[in-house]
Amino acid sequence: MKVAPVLRALSARSHATVFVHTGQHYDEAMSDAFARDLELPTPDFHLGVGSGSHATQTARVMQAFEPIILETRPDWLVVVGDVNSTLACALVAAKLRPEIGCRIAHVEAGLRSGDWRMPEEVNRVLTDRLSDLLLTPSPDALDNLRREGLDPASVTFVGNVMIDSLLRLLPAARAASVPERFGLAGGPYALATLHRPSNVDDATSLRLIIEALVGVTREMPVALPLHPRTRARLRTFGLESMAAALRVLDPLPYVEMLGLLDGAEAVLTDSGGVQEESTVLGVPCVTLREQTERPITVSEGTNRLAPWPLSTSGIAAAFAEARAAGRRAVGERAPKGWDGCAAQRIVTALEDFPSS
Repeated sequence: MKVAPVLRALSARSHATVFVHTGQHYDEAMSDAFARDLELPTPDFHLGVGSGSHATQTARVMQAFEPIILETRPDWLVVVGDVNSTLACALVAAKLRPEIGCRIAHVEAGLRSGDWRMPEEVNRVLTDRLSDLLLTPSPDALDNLRREGLDPASVTFVGNVMIDSLLRLLPAARAASVPERFGLAGGPYALATLHRPSNVDDATSLRLIIEALVGVTREMPVALPLHPRTRARLRTFGLESMAAALRVLDPLPYVEMLGLLDGAEAVLTDSGGVQEESTVLGVPCVTLREQTERPITVSEGTNRLAPWPLSTSGIAAAFAEARAAGRRAVGERAPKGWDGCAAQRIVTALEDFPSS
């Protein structure tokens, strides 16, 4: 969702691009479905690193990416987000910077949760330290970078590039009539997503959240597109029968997931991306985490954090609050720069960056 608009904007301005797919998100069917929905080109390189521990995955990406950057010798390496691939590729480029002169741009720089237990927080902070150009999605990101002593001259506010994909594909998502296909049309329904290790890898935490979602079903159906990690944990912890009260779905391609989110009365999630998407769509959101690296979705958007530590009563109260807040029009609560034009600003920032 973040790479596709940038590639499109670079090509529109006649810049040569090299598209590297690391294979960190290794479900082939889902990867192909997302690429199709987003109209991504065929990758120039596919590293196929697959699953593994954080150390194993990061090392595999570094090992496979190094010969590619030595072969292609790009002017810029553009990395997005906060996954292991982001940090791994930035580390390779940073160590080879004196040899090949490649500069590093980090899309979605400056986001902070303040929770160093999250692997993503480590990836974010270290990638920002390695980058020459910090492309921020929201004004609070600049404040975070200043507090860490990074040079404001290296920071450019560009807005949220993921919203470029959302606004571009929203008409297609609506035309697909996704709620009708899953038997959810004609009445309110809630959407839930759940994949964070802190929520799903602990049996007590996962049981509590499933119990809370089952409680919501007394008011309306709850659709739960099930992440492979979460499905495995439900099986391991013996919670499949409890989850049967929910509308458990297979993972969905981007357009289908967007259509389901757009039609929901409210969403309960531990996903950072869903917090952003729901804010732009105007869908009330309950975030099942202690804190968020996207606080602007709370201060300016439709998001709220469930009381911590999580409890069934706390989640129920947050859901009731979300429902009472009601839907907003698309874009009504969108923060500055979440307007579908972030990729254009990213390319301009790359073009305008001083050569020395």
